[in-house]
Amino acid sequence: MIYLEAVHITKTYGEKVLFEDLNFTISEGQKIALVARNGTGKTSLFRILAGEEKSEGYTSKLLISKNKRVGILTQEPQFDPQMTVLEAALSGEIPELQAVVAYEKALLDDNHEALKKATDQMDALKAWDVDSRLKEILFKLNLDNLGALMGTLSGGQVKRVALANLIVQDADFLIMDEPTNHLDIDMIEWLEAYLTKPSVTLLMVTHDRYFLDRVCDNILELEGGKLYKHRGGYGVYLENKAIREEVDGAQLTRDKKLLSKELTWLRRQPKARSTKAKSRIDGFYELKEKTERDTGPIDIKISVKVERLGSKILEAEYISKSFGEKVLVKDFHYKFKKGEKVGVVGPNGVGKSTFIKLLTGHLKPDSGKVIVGVNTKFGYYSQDGLQVDGDKRVIDVVRDIADYIPMSSGRDMSAEQLLERFMFSRKHQQVFVSQLSGGELRRLYLMTVLMQNPNFLILDEPTNDLDIITLNILEEFLEQYTGCVLVVTHDRYFMDKIVDHLFIFEGNGKIKDFNGTYTEYRDASLLAAKASAKKSTSVKKAPTETVISYENQKKIKNLERDIERLHAQKTELTAQFYDGNLSQDEIMALSEKLEALKEKIDTKEMAWMELMEG
Repeated sequence: MIYLEAVHITKTYGEKVLFEDLNFTISEGQKIALVARNGTGKTSLFRILAGEEKSEGYTSKLLISKNKRVGILTQEPQFDPQMTVLEAALSGEIPELQAVVAYEKALLDDNHEALKKATDQMDALKAWDVDSRLKEILFKLNLDNLGALMGTLSGGQVKRVALANLIVQDADFLIMDEPTNHLDIDMIEWLEAYLTKPSVTLLMVTHDRYFLDRVCDNILELEGGKLYKHRGGYGVYLENKAIREEVDGAQLTRDKKLLSKELTWLRRQPKARSTKAKSRIDGFYELKEKTERDTGPIDIKISVKVERLGSKILEAEYISKSFGEKVLVKDFHYKFKKGEKVGVVGPNGVGKSTFIKLLTGHLKPDSGKVIVGVNTKFGYYSQDGLQVDGDKRVIDVVRDIADYIPMSSGRDMSAEQLLERFMFSRKHQQVFVSQLSGGELRRLYLMTVLMQNPNFLILDEPTNDLDIITLNILEEFLEQYTGCVLVVTHDRYFMDKIVDHLFIFEGNGKIKDFNGTYTEYRDASLLAAKASAKKSTSVKKAPTETVISYENQKKIKNLERDIERLHAQKTELTAQFYDGNLSQDEIMALSEKLEALKEKIDTKEMAWMELMEG
């Protein structure tokens, strides 16, 4: 069954043709990735498929099956800032989702009348599975404050709420733009497992190559305004692309030779020309336009001068950092060696960016000290991105740093030449920064960091918004780079290609040094987990298992939610005892409330145990 059919899809901006006459279909069960260089129209095509923009041309058609539920994840989702996380995660016209919103709101408000009404509605719609599934999704995505307002969340948190909302809808057909951005590695691997289910039909834009290879069975490549189809994963795409570029390169060479001959002929001709000569002249201009448009495969080399490192590079002497009661780094000590390439791994919010800011001097440790070598010159690529006036032209951003940049070959390169190496043509160099795509901004930012000739590169999430071609170029550069590299990334492919060993953030300030790649670390962790699971299952199981009726299962779920809510109230009441300004009467009143609460908890827990035992 065909879920989506795109016919003669075309998009132009002024005189620039992004793509023209694209045709493809997506059928049930297919998992397709759309890949392209930044600035070639990938986002525009995605927006057309998501219904956010219109294709041009009277013959254009976009047909999506009306009988199937479609879920869309955009790169920058928008929610009402006054919505809570729970309301946003359950937003939509689906009755089951609305029933869960009413139920959870009644629980939070402790409104017994509303809770009874909501429970009846949940029963009628059989929405209990939706509720439990939502809780699992929110837990996996580290979204535990359901009452927080969307307007107070970071961009990454908003993206994760949008992802939760998409998955809980259980759509038949998913259209996703960069779904792994702002997810840590555990979240990415959980999402991989979900999307590889046979029931999921998928079209996504992603730069995460392991994710792409493990999830997708087809790749659509947008290049030069044309769409190339590849049956298979990332490896098949690379092979097909290499063959095509070799053929295209040979044809381009032939065209340019012919163009040169035609130009020589044209210059020799007298002013009065025959019809035959005019035809040949028209052919010349057509050939000239073709060779200018078709530049062949991208060939970029990042090559900058690296300052010599001294004997002392960077030392962390038992540094610690906390914010309130949250310990992010505790007694970390390490001495960096020449040429080291270290990866930093850990879940979101565990302290990785704080750790980098401590090493670079952007933050002071609570204890311990950081010693930076005399010859050490940092190049810091931060998550914040390029901080520059949007009204500046691309060339001026670079010239503000330097007009000429020393290269590893010993010669200097002009700002214009270096920009060309980073895929900014002379014409594109005159564009305002505000007009650049997210990927182009990242590429420009990377260039401004590298052109300062650092010998210690610190890269905080460098792969976000970069296209696969730019990632390959950056990886090639880093593999040959003679300085030190410290990289924070959730891109496992990038990590495996670049780093020698890892700093593993395990929580509560503990950082483990692991000698090996990310895949080796993951394999070792899985083996350890299997050994632990095998040990725990060696305990004898009960001879019989209790079968719980559907009715009792619902009662158990209700009791579990009540118990969870009551324990939260108990924690809040207990915390109030630490107020040193409480009077004796206030302490007595709190004690009575706490005792009454404990009795409620005991009653609910006893009822829960009776139901579990049948």
